[in-house]
Amino acid sequence: MGNFGTTIKRFITNKNTVTLLVIIACTVLLYIVYNNRVKNAVSTTFVCYAIEGIPARTQITSNMVSTKKVLASQVTTNMITDCGNVVGRYVSYATEVPTNGYFFESMLMDKGEMPDSVLDKLTDGNTLFKLNVSFESTFGNAIFPDDYIDLYLKTTNEEGSIIYGKFIESIKVLAVRDSQGKDVFETTLETRTPSQLLFSVPEDLNLLLMKAYYLGLEIVVVPRNSNYTANPGETKISSNYLKDLIESRTGDIPDECVVATTPTAECRLATEDTTAVETNPTE
Repeated sequence: MGNFGTTIKRFITNKNTVTLLVIIACTVLLYIVYNNRVKNAVSTTFVCYAIEGIPARTQITSNMVSTKKVLASQVTTNMITDCGNVVGRYVSYATEVPTNGYFFESMLMDKGEMPDSVLDKLTDGNTLFKLNVSFESTFGNAIFPDDYIDLYLKTTNEEGSIIYGKFIESIKVLAVRDSQGKDVFETTLETRTPSQLLFSVPEDLNLLLMKAYYLGLEIVVVPRNSNYTANPGETKISSNYLKDLIESRTGDIPDECVVATTPTAECRLATEDTTAVETNPTE
């Protein structure tokens, strides 16, 4: 028994034996690590994906989604794997889901969380005015939200002569909507044709614009350059003549509430002489 213990002790303390044991242990460890990595690399799971492009603000239905098998290593943080957690929710107003795209928590919202971005932009005391437009009247869909533009007015006087001139200057576009009320520029998955421009206007300007609309007068959109938008002036009525023309064709409500008045730009009569007369010339 003593000889056996001595033999074991010599075997363990032998440098060659220790080296062999270390090599065997490292080999086993490397095999276990490699085997686990191979299993993880080839193991699969199912995730939810979009079988068609889904625009922003769209409620997701069951026919828009399906599941596919992917490598487990492809599943990232916040990726939604169960379609049951997708159907019935809305794509966020700030994103869209492409065809074959995966779903993440950051791109989905519940109905109660969806904001109306136009109402969020509405200035206190102002109201929304909707102007009907077309692809042609917006110069090939060249007018964008947050652009500052001018509105011109076209009508005829009592003699039947055409009157055309600037009506309101430096008015901000809040949104461009199609005939379904969808934002024209919130998605690239489909082409949307502009049908409405939305503006935030004070009450007196809203009344004036609505009167022009009900009179059947043509309100013409006139875009300006980027500098006009980058350095916007105050929103003003450009012509007292056009304002008085509208009001002369409509009536007032006797007990109508008094509202703040939108400024009118300084104007001159067409017949007014604007030639400067030099005084005290330099001798």
